[in-house]
Amino acid sequence: MSIPSTMRALRQTSLDGPRDLRLVTDAPVPRPGPGEVLVRVTAAGVNFVDVSQSRGTFANGPRPPYIAGIEGTGEIVALGDGVTGLEPGAHVVGVGVQGGAFAEYMVLSAAGAVPVPPGWSDEQALGLVVNWPTALAALRPLGGVAEGRTVLIHAAAGGTGQAAVKMAKHYGATVIATASPDKHEVVRALGADHVIDSRGADIAADVLALTGGAGADLTLESVGGATLAASLAATRRVTGRVVVYGLAGGEAAISNWDLVYRHQVQIIGLNIGVLIQAAPQVFGELMGELFGLIGSGVLGPGEPTAYGLAEGPKVLAELEARSTVGKLALLP
Repeated sequence: MSIPSTMRALRQTSLDGPRDLRLVTDAPVPRPGPGEVLVRVTAAGVNFVDVSQSRGTFANGPRPPYIAGIEGTGEIVALGDGVTGLEPGAHVVGVGVQGGAFAEYMVLSAAGAVPVPPGWSDEQALGLVVNWPTALAALRPLGGVAEGRTVLIHAAAGGTGQAAVKMAKHYGATVIATASPDKHEVVRALGADHVIDSRGADIAADVLALTGGAGADLTLESVGGATLAASLAATRRVTGRVVVYGLAGGEAAISNWDLVYRHQVQIIGLNIGVLIQAAPQVFGELMGELFGLIGSGVLGPGEPTAYGLAEGPKVLAELEARSTVGKLALLP
């Protein structure tokens, strides 16, 4: 395959958010280094990380100008030195935390490039290395979900939230999900036992009422801001766990006084990229379990809502405003 020298891409030009994401036609096509592969991107996943990076709030994120997008899928067209086990023509999905996916070509680490499951389109594999592992890690090795337990899942209509609802129900949990009222039917269709208004006056009171005052055994917290305090108050004292993996609503402070006298719960931080690097054995087991869920039909091909590359700024702005549902994709 002939590889051009330049490509179409979305370039983030400032840290003022998605509005300064610009479509360019002359971005240099990257070259794979040792241990890397060059992928002709057929679909790129849109994640809240992309919004955070555009605002400069993602720790150690890229500095503008940079090609945006962390998640991409497509066809391998070139191999870097030392790459084995992958060949040109193979279709993979992967993540580049420093960006590059909102483009016609991107570079991925060969070790982190996951084959697109047989029978799936590239687009359907989006979420396989970001949303789904995050949801499963929060539920299983970190959250200890089990049959009969109650799980509170925030942002349940989003890509990670939808996967978490399906998985939690599979493992026998009672699911309390939060979403805006216009998304409640979507979440109920996934199997959630209860759906409450994410913008309600007192989420903690709603959860406590549904659990007879006990609180949720596990809370999946991806919102942050004022919602973090509600999550802590809604979780069972002493044995309850809150897994924090996002801060879409902004940062929130919690003190040691809070943990001793107000919220006696177990708080666990999750960043899937750090988990991959710091606990590769755990991540390997996680992915094995994830593919088992796919094989048994618990999880099937994704159904992202797709947009053209030029619509990227609008799509990210809508994601930031929390007006989207499910997985989102950009097609180069």
